[in-house]
Amino acid sequence: MKITLFSAKPYDRQYFDRFNNSQDIEIEYYETHLGPHIANVVEDTYAVCAFVNDKLSAPVLQTLAERGVKVIALRCAGFNNVDLEAASRLGLRVCRVPAYSPEAVAEHTVAMLLTLNRKTHKAYNRVREQNFSLNGLLGFNLHGKTIGVVGTGKIGKAFCKIMLGFGCKVIAYDIYEDADLKQAGVNYLPLKEVLATADVLSLHCPLTPENHYMINGESIRKMKKGVVIINTSRGGLICTTEIIEALKEKHVGALGIDVYEQEEKLFFRDLSENIIDDDNIQRLMSFPNVLVTAHQAFFTDEAMRQIAEVTLNSITGFYTANEPANEMILI
Repeated sequence: MKITLFSAKPYDRQYFDRFNNSQDIEIEYYETHLGPHIANVVEDTYAVCAFVNDKLSAPVLQTLAERGVKVIALRCAGFNNVDLEAASRLGLRVCRVPAYSPEAVAEHTVAMLLTLNRKTHKAYNRVREQNFSLNGLLGFNLHGKTIGVVGTGKIGKAFCKIMLGFGCKVIAYDIYEDADLKQAGVNYLPLKEVLATADVLSLHCPLTPENHYMINGESIRKMKKGVVIINTSRGGLICTTEIIEALKEKHVGALGIDVYEQEEKLFFRDLSENIIDDDNIQRLMSFPNVLVTAHQAFFTDEAMRQIAEVTLNSITGFYTANEPANEMILI
């Protein structure tokens, strides 16, 4: 059996090779992302393994199906980059990794929040230059603040628990309320109340057509002045141009993003010798109260182990028994 893996980085090779215990599985790696430009190279492949910025549109899926591919294996939790209707029509099976160390993403969210609030990145650079001044490093206590969480799946739930441990008041919005979180003290509210009440707003929901640009000029105007917004979910949840305006107007006090709506052109690549022509990301990075990380929230040893193991087990499950544990329900 052959697997073709796209958007392959050295760490992907390391973990997939380590957990590929079957002598019957051949893994072919492509560093480029999957899209119309490369789909035709797939040959004699049972499964295609894709990541967050690979484009599995209907034309790409059509090409893959015509070339004999049977399975699309997403080595991530999100699936907004896959045309599920087309996959179903073409008879392609789709699986994902629904939960790979949710604590990894939750902990990175907290790290971004603490960094923005207490300005530890700036303090680190200062003292290396023998500047021990505290001017400009003032933060606020998280204890007692209201933390708004949009999406309380596995990652959002882990984040809620951490914030409760900080002594925060945690309010949340999700279509499905979690009984354990309610028991722990999380108060579920309508989305508009969460947006209006939160001192800190953290996004942990999948990207869907319904919540695309959930954070926009109109919704921001309903938030508290000085709100801190953290997004470690999907870039398309935030309208970049309108959050830039809110930052300029000082309505948003700070922004932390591990995801960006145009990240496929930037993230997971070394562009240090390039001129980046994306004016929006350049503008965001110019703000002193904005922290950008390049989709690294998932990037821990534990998460990489789970991604490789679950993905390989799912593909093997299709191949041998036709019943993997992580198959998606196609529309």
